[in-house]
Amino acid sequence: MAQSKDYYSVLGVSASATQDEIKKAYRRLAKKNHPDANKSDPKAADRFKEISEANNVLSDADKRKQYDEMRRLGAFGGFGGERTQRGGRSGGPGAPGGGAGPRMEDFDIGGIGGLGDLFSSMFGGGGARGGTRPRGPERGDSVEVIVPVAFRVAALGGKVPVDLEVNEECPTCHGNGGAPGATWRTCPECSGRGTISFGQGGFAVNRPCPMCLGRGQVPSKTCPTCKGAGEVRTRKTLNITVPSGTETGTRVRLAGQGGRGSDGGPPGDLIITFEVGADRFFAREGLDVIAKVPLNIAQATLGSKVSVRTLAGKKVTIRIPAGTAPGKRFRVPGQGIEKNGAKGDMIVEANVTVPEKLTPEQERMMKEFAASGDLKY
Repeated sequence: MAQSKDYYSVLGVSASATQDEIKKAYRRLAKKNHPDANKSDPKAADRFKEISEANNVLSDADKRKQYDEMRRLGAFGGFGGERTQRGGRSGGPGAPGGGAGPRMEDFDIGGIGGLGDLFSSMFGGGGARGGTRPRGPERGDSVEVIVPVAFRVAALGGKVPVDLEVNEECPTCHGNGGAPGATWRTCPECSGRGTISFGQGGFAVNRPCPMCLGRGQVPSKTCPTCKGAGEVRTRKTLNITVPSGTETGTRVRLAGQGGRGSDGGPPGDLIITFEVGADRFFAREGLDVIAKVPLNIAQATLGSKVSVRTLAGKKVTIRIPAGTAPGKRFRVPGQGIEKNGAKGDMIVEANVTVPEKLTPEQERMMKEFAASGDLKY
């Protein structure tokens, strides 16, 4: 157990940060520390996991409320007190009669369960494995990833491949952490309970036993493939469907595609957050798409016809009237983004360009044009 695990510090925000500030901090850090962007850094995956863990708690209003209450009660002041006898509990300083002090499980916040349960669910502590609760299947962690999407794919919908690093059951030991043919004995560290208890400051906190990893038993020889962890890190590619009208920040949850469950428990979910890239030609305003079309001075002054390609690749002809001013917009109905049964338009914006250099003949004509004007100021 780390001496302190302050999720606000992990995301680099204050305890009074708004949900929007937390969201922005998470996206920035997740993008910076994503394992795919730091393939030469073996610690990137751990940092990314910690950042995702912090976001999972602080982005959820109920979890954040419970977490803040735990911080207020001093649950994150460190857990460096004496460890009890294997499998037992220890009272912290000031515990009455030197016996067991108040436990995390004894604090119930708003009828939603003890702090011990919340602490365990957030930090991998005792939870369903600890105390008098029997060990059993546990659901895997949810995994969050940020997926970049091209502008047109996000607007029209489509599919994007996503490469993921996930934990899978070790094929050699089938998840038990023991080498083939190994014998098993009761874990001497936790006496078979699967958890050990720490106490300090009036709190007793359970966490999985580091020797048996919560199994309660240890093998005579650990699995050579996973080094006793019971799982191995593998890569897989998923083709993710991008709904039409997707914007940056749109989230999609894929059930069962997250972290591996323990003791036969179901896997967690994969949560995709899309990040839409810019397009060299189109921009977006709600469900409308904006296309800036370059016009020269002659076209804008005398009028013209221009052919413009729509978002879907269809060509439409736009009539530019004489005397068109820079920035004037022309609407093409029904050629925008479709979402939830509604569809926007394409808006063509005149972008009048001034030539940097003229031929002698062009310069002569422009001078004549300028001289013909009756300018009064």
